Amino acid sequence: MKFDWRMVALSSLCGAVLSLAVIYEFGWAGLLQPDPAATEKTVHDYLLAHPEILVDMENNLQEKQAQDEETARQKAVDKLGLKPFFDPKFAFLTGPANAKTTMVEFFDYNCPYCRASIPAVKKFYEKNKNTVRFSFIEFPIKGPQSIVAARAAMAARKQPDKYVAFHFALMEQSDLVNEALMLDVARKSGLDVAKLQADMKDPAIDTAIAAAHNLAEAADIDGTPAFIINGRIREGALNDKLLAAMVKS
Repeated sequence: MKFDWRMVALSSLCGAVLSLAVIYEFGWAGLLQPDPAATEKTVHDYLLAHPEILVDMENNLQEKQAQDEETARQKAVDKLGLKPFFDPKFAFLTGPANAKTTMVEFFDYNCPYCRASIPAVKKFYEKNKNTVRFSFIEFPIKGPQSIVAARAAMAARKQPDKYVAFHFALMEQSDLVNEALMLDVARKSGLDVAKLQADMKDPAIDTAIAAAHNLAEAADIDGTPAFIINGRIREGALNDKLLAAMVKS
């Protein structure tokens, strides 16, 4: 469990607001020799009259927390280096190994933000699949159905010419990807379903999923999607504009 710095910061800021309210009402003497009852009423009345203060405080704290988390993730990725994110034991790799541009994605097939990113990711893949090194990492965190979908995708790698089409087809679903839907998508994607179901039983898949989770933890990744483009990490949905900016940076 992560320490909630936001609550600490909020408490500190509330203390600052309290002090300002006392000064406003009683002057510096009130701060040095406060009357608890009067102070409580002053703060109460002041915040009721200016509720936007707490809204602004909360917004600023959320923004700062997000920035701090992003900084921590970037430091973790920098420490690890890119090599661990291109391990074929758990990542599906495609594109030239010596490519100047690299893209890693941690995803869950039932993640709405992953699905929202697919138009941009798919367009970028189709345009750059021969020049960019891609690493697709199944990172099921949305429950048992997501684990089933991830197992199927990893099993599909034994039919490597079908994996990418199957991956994008799963990600483009609007309904929960459960086993029945997964099998239907597999058939439509041209996979040998009997082979897929047999390959899903391979215990190596469990090892691979665990390895992906361990890497995510080391990189301070706790949500999906998480993208690492040319070593720069971003957790959250991408559109064409954001993706292009990350590639250029």
